[in-house]
Amino acid sequence: MTQLTLAQAERFAALPLRNLDREYPNNLTHFNNSAADVREPHELHPIFWGSYDWHSCVHGWWLLTRCLRRHPQLNDAPRAHDLYARFFTKTAGAGEAAYLDAPGRGTWQRPYGWGWLLALSAELSLWDQPQAQHWRAVLLPLEQRIVARFPIYMEKLTYPIRVGTHFNTAFGLLLALHYARVTAEPTLEPAIMAYARKVYLPDTAYPAHYEPNGDDFLSGALTEALLMAELLPVTEFAAWWNRFLPAATTLFLPAVVSDRSDAKTVHLDGLNLSRAWCMRGIAARLPGDQSGLLQSAAAHEQASLPHLESGDYGGEHWLATFAALSVEGLAD
Repeated sequence: MTQLTLAQAERFAALPLRNLDREYPNNLTHFNNSAADVREPHELHPIFWGSYDWHSCVHGWWLLTRCLRRHPQLNDAPRAHDLYARFFTKTAGAGEAAYLDAPGRGTWQRPYGWGWLLALSAELSLWDQPQAQHWRAVLLPLEQRIVARFPIYMEKLTYPIRVGTHFNTAFGLLLALHYARVTAEPTLEPAIMAYARKVYLPDTAYPAHYEPNGDDFLSGALTEALLMAELLPVTEFAAWWNRFLPAATTLFLPAVVSDRSDAKTVHLDGLNLSRAWCMRGIAARLPGDQSGLLQSAAAHEQASLPHLESGDYGGEHWLATFAALSVEGLAD
């Protein structure tokens, strides 16, 4: 994989900068314990109230942080730093953690939002901007709660969730694994390794011809495979890959997006971009010539990268994050 160019970072960062402080429209996933909980997004979530929904706001901040860490000279850097100063306060961080502590919210944003919050914390930990560690400290109460909840989630999850949307187990674990490695958190990687070996290692002959579903933004097959590529030794992964996807040709064709103004159908642009990310990551861990995977990754990326700025908020509030993944993945 390559690193984001300055031009890419300028383009990608412009989208979260448009949306992180845009409160409406808002797809509020919210558990009410009483009438007192019926409140506006900014009252419920003092930091992550923009960008259409909570998890998109979190990964919008991840994307902005990644772009600025790669290219501190971005034209929009002053505005971005003002946003961090405005949003990332100790009081706001405590409010985000308090939301998670309320009764009935133990599964809220699990595992997608959890994973992205940890990825954001990891990104801030890598950034040499003088205030970055203060901003990460703001998230620490929330980060600690999520780190504690991930092993409990795996313990009770007898069957991994393989859908191509937010509930996909492997995607959440990829984000958590990245966080654990970047921050040297000692408990998550062993728990993820044990769980993946238990539930994914026995998999064979994945029915890839059933992908995609009409609102997928993840490939169940390729996301699982990328997680195993990250965890297994090269030789063991290559043998597992050959058992898991003996014929994956249907995954090599980019998904067709029929209507980018439809908030569900536009998920397929995200699928193309996340497939590109997975294919490149898998190819890097397989021996021999993987030109077929790499050519397919390029075709997937080219099918959707031109459409980040579709003019419709249903795609514009989140797709740039997946564009960044397609270019350089989660790599630090």
